[in-house]
Amino acid sequence: MIDTERMRASFAKIADAGDEVPLFFYSHLFLCHPETRAMFPVSMMQQRDRLLGALVEVVARVDDLDRLVPMLQQLGRDHRKFGTLADHYPAVGESLLATLAHFIGDDWTPEVAADWAAAYGLVAQVMVEAAEEVTGEPPWWDAKVVSHERRTLDVAVIQVQPQPKLDFEPGQSVSIETGLRPRLWRFYSLANAPREDGILEFHVKAMDGGPVSSALVRGLAVGDIVRLGPPVGQLTLDPESDRDVLLIAGGTGLAPMKALIQHVAQHESPRRVDLFVGARTERDLYDQDDLVRLDRLYPWLTVTTAVSHEEAYPGEKGLISDIVVRNGPWRSRDVYVCGSPEMVKATVSQLIQARVPEQRIRVEEFTPSWPGPKVGGDLIP
Repeated sequence: MIDTERMRASFAKIADAGDEVPLFFYSHLFLCHPETRAMFPVSMMQQRDRLLGALVEVVARVDDLDRLVPMLQQLGRDHRKFGTLADHYPAVGESLLATLAHFIGDDWTPEVAADWAAAYGLVAQVMVEAAEEVTGEPPWWDAKVVSHERRTLDVAVIQVQPQPKLDFEPGQSVSIETGLRPRLWRFYSLANAPREDGILEFHVKAMDGGPVSSALVRGLAVGDIVRLGPPVGQLTLDPESDRDVLLIAGGTGLAPMKALIQHVAQHESPRRVDLFVGARTERDLYDQDDLVRLDRLYPWLTVTTAVSHEEAYPGEKGLISDIVVRNGPWRSRDVYVCGSPEMVKATVSQLIQARVPEQRIRVEEFTPSWPGPKVGGDLIP
């Protein structure tokens, strides 16, 4: 039996070590297993503590297998794009345990070591088995950029044509690598449901200090080739539910919501859908024209936009979380939320306070590493 509380207590002891922890981890990994270096970007500046932090968070959640296993399976399939092999997992585990032992010191007892080894072994087993189940599928897809439209200074709507066709569910995400930033992969939500022509749409915002997002928005051009990883994520419609739907988006969190709307539209009897989209200013509502079109096209859809930092805006003003709750109640709805971590946290908290059942709320937070409820991001690398 793995004692997860003992694991968490032991890891808390290395919190004060800061950047020394990932430095030790990567030094140990690359010195003892130099073959793993090729899976990582040339510059480790953007990598930093992503791998180690992800490993620790995932391993420490082994007491929540119902939630953890499906996500680990997705990660195992996704990590084939790095060239990850089953033989790499023991190497990473060895360096993880060596790092923990180094910083935990005298409290690294045989019992604690056994807990961490067993937990990591379980994680690795799930990921390896999931990867082996899809060996007939490509580890990545090459995709040609067929459209690149700058909607604002820092937001672009990008359409790509993958070869071969990439199958996915509306609401899922894929990771993208561009030759402008080799070996750096970042997740982006798909903004459309599957199309016959196979074209995929992404909404990308250039983030401060974000090498991939900046390259996609400012450096990518029609005709360029990008790589796409396998689809991941849980922000999909519940196939067992016929409840009406509430969609809440902040910024480019609108992308998966548009995919879900298209999915609803494909059913013979569409459910009632309310979409709330929040931004700082009216200019940041980069997809306003299409939102107006959708609102007019579908009688079962109501679109509400709001801004938080522009008093002259003629529509709703304030934080989108406040506006959603004010326009409720939503206790009978299936709810989907996507945006910044701060926006998602505030929105979910207020919805629960407004008596929306927590089990009906699905969320996705945009981070560089992983879409969806936090599991820890890219494990390798």
